[in-house]
Amino acid sequence: MRLHPCTIGLTMFAEVAVPLYVRQTFTYRLPGEMGRSARVGARVLVPFGKKILTAFIVSLREDLDGEIGPSEIKDVEELLDESPLVTREVLDLTRWMSDYYYAPWGECIRAALPSGATVASEQVLMITAAGLAAIENSSQAQDRPSAKARTLELLSKVRALTVRGLERELDIANASGLVRQLERAGLVEVVQRIGESRLRPKLQNAVRLLSERERARNVAPDEQMRGPAEGQGKRRRRAAPVEKPLTDQQQRVIETLSSAADAMALGDLIEAAQVTASVVRTLEKRGLVEVFPREVRRDPLASIKASPADQITLNDEQQHALGAITAKLEAREYATLLLHGVTGSGKTEIYIRAIRDAIGRGLTALMLVPEISLTPILSRRLRSHFGDALAILHSSLSEGERLDEWRRIKAGDARVVIGTRSAVFAPLENIGVIVVDEEHDTSYKQDETPRYSGRDSAIVRAVEARAVVILGSATPSLESFHNSRSGKYSYVRLNKRYPDRPLAAVETIDMREVFKRHGKQQTLSDELKAAIGETHARGEQSMILLNRRGFSSFLLCRSCGLAVHCPNCDVTLTYHKYNSSLLCHYCNYIRPAPRACDACDGPYIHYVGEGTEQLEARLKELYPALNIARLDRDTTRRRGSFESILLEFEAGTIDMLVGTQMIAKGHDFHNVTLVGVVSVDVGLSLPDFRASERTFQLLTQVAGRAGRGERPGHVLIQTYHPQHYALECARKQDYDEFYRREIEFRRTMHYPPYSALINILVHDKDYDKANKAAAELARELREASRDGVARVLGPAPAPIGRLKGEHRFQVLIKTQNRKRAREALDLAMDRVIAAKHNPRSISVEVDPVSLM
Repeated sequence: MRLHPCTIGLTMFAEVAVPLYVRQTFTYRLPGEMGRSARVGARVLVPFGKKILTAFIVSLREDLDGEIGPSEIKDVEELLDESPLVTREVLDLTRWMSDYYYAPWGECIRAALPSGATVASEQVLMITAAGLAAIENSSQAQDRPSAKARTLELLSKVRALTVRGLERELDIANASGLVRQLERAGLVEVVQRIGESRLRPKLQNAVRLLSERERARNVAPDEQMRGPAEGQGKRRRRAAPVEKPLTDQQQRVIETLSSAADAMALGDLIEAAQVTASVVRTLEKRGLVEVFPREVRRDPLASIKASPADQITLNDEQQHALGAITAKLEAREYATLLLHGVTGSGKTEIYIRAIRDAIGRGLTALMLVPEISLTPILSRRLRSHFGDALAILHSSLSEGERLDEWRRIKAGDARVVIGTRSAVFAPLENIGVIVVDEEHDTSYKQDETPRYSGRDSAIVRAVEARAVVILGSATPSLESFHNSRSGKYSYVRLNKRYPDRPLAAVETIDMREVFKRHGKQQTLSDELKAAIGETHARGEQSMILLNRRGFSSFLLCRSCGLAVHCPNCDVTLTYHKYNSSLLCHYCNYIRPAPRACDACDGPYIHYVGEGTEQLEARLKELYPALNIARLDRDTTRRRGSFESILLEFEAGTIDMLVGTQMIAKGHDFHNVTLVGVVSVDVGLSLPDFRASERTFQLLTQVAGRAGRGERPGHVLIQTYHPQHYALECARKQDYDEFYRREIEFRRTMHYPPYSALINILVHDKDYDKANKAAAELARELREASRDGVARVLGPAPAPIGRLKGEHRFQVLIKTQNRKRAREALDLAMDRVIAAKHNPRSISVEVDPVSLM
């Protein structure tokens, strides 16, 4: 197979992946010159049914399979890229991802590119000659013209309109039937219109001063000569005009440009010279300056001021860890190393040294972090080391910022990339090291198609690139730690904080005793309230964790017992006081909070449970002198709010930070000496086999936020289950003991790492359809697994049986042979789809991090 054809006259065929929920690829003909120019990884426009779609070339060939005849092949409409948009390495990664995670290849490729990479096509209505004639032949306007007449009249004015636009203009709910009638009558035609690509740089007018030689060559054109004989208009040379003296404003523009090192943005020039745009345009007409468009980089790190890089001396443990990494880099061979270091042990400094070593060898580096909230301070630290060679990728960037960063990376201008899970697709060449910070974090798993793991995908990418992967965590996932025990990963441990600071003292507070003491439930124990007062009396900061947002968990009528549920999901609505609303955190359904019960009209409305909003309000009442801020999804919706809150807390203008698990991850605040955990019991009691692991990790991580400076830290954990081994091990910060207890449970119950899981979710708005499809799928899976290759559990209603208006059933596969289980899944899915069940109603998640 030749991938770069150049033979004149040779017909080429492209195999393409389309970004739709289809698992196969499709073959198209590349006509004429297009066949000589096309490359694997480029985008093309192809006819697909009645639509025109953006597709991605995944292979090229000169002949067809025997099963396909030339007459069955359609032509590619347009080649969108002169050079491949998708690198070979990323294309290979997405192919593996498609196969491993049971996801359409086209969807995986689309996930690897900036938004806007797929050019959307839409159906538009256009009036025909018959339609125009129908308007002319119609009788005088009636008092109430028909919908057909109104549609034709509208189309005669606007020429083209989408169906949705027609519905909006005519104020009707569904115009599909009307459109079909007009189309059958030949009065309108439905055509495909291709949208414009959004993968375009931002342009800005700039101004530069012309040299004397350029001015001498400048010839001003006459005005266009008008008249039918001149056609499009002609230009003729004329003598340069007589020079007039410059005005004061014009002189200021010339002086400002003369003192500038390069061309100036038009807006900056106007502001600096204190003139209007017309002054600059006059100078342009006189041939003294040139106004031209130039590309402007949208820099997401522009507001980050990089301080001088810290000069840190590594301790013996850090030196040993770095040496293990650089040895692999020097050998230029793939390796995965688990860097297991207690919180505050200096893992980030090891990452920076390893990245610097890779850059020094002419390689590039990628650093993944689980949350966007970790990037502001970490980005500032990395920029101080790597300057403009650093790029950042995450979903909070604007579309333009993400595109510009992606283009810088692809061009080789950025050699270090930091970002969240989607940054694993960064178009870096020659990767030497990939860092996965907080590798245990469930945020690395995407919860929609393609349902990939950023951590595991990074390892696969490193294999192909012969790169070193550093998995860093104070609380490694059981799978990663098990892999290090079995020798699959190298293992390095950092047992002490840098520089020899003690771990924070952790204490659990038995809330059963607090209840006995007060005779009622308390949000804050006496011990935690006293510790908060003492901490801030010393001028120190505190962090309070409650992993539940909102004001109250749900609304309850004390007269009839009604709890207000979401109409779309099997969950209660959470009360948010700041806008007096009830909100579903799953589908975003929102309604005003009622003054009386919907069922009995009773006035005794009670709000049950606490969220971060209520906790913040309670703490402000207790400590009015403190500046208290909240960090959760509700307070960080506005762009830049993450960065603003964290940077203010780092600067010390905020005394206390209240929040969800966002505050637990990776932050390094040296004046925080107290961490309080209000409740962990809800997470511990979830019906999920990872509940204990997640609770231990959360508590250990949040405890690590305390005592990272010169002063010792103190952690108070409120719980009704202080005897649970996850809490006991978190209190002792004893990972080895937790692993010993938890791995025994996993071994007994045949959960990962002793088996692989595939969770299949069948969902449909019709309960019977979902139930029937799940039952048939489970039956087909058991039939395909009769040799015992897999154990099939279910179907059973999902823990949240209805979500976003759809009923949900689960089928779970447990296996120790991934390949054979996958073959069984392929066979079962083919049979179920052949039985006319909608494949879009079946979601497959390989290696699920949660069974909720």
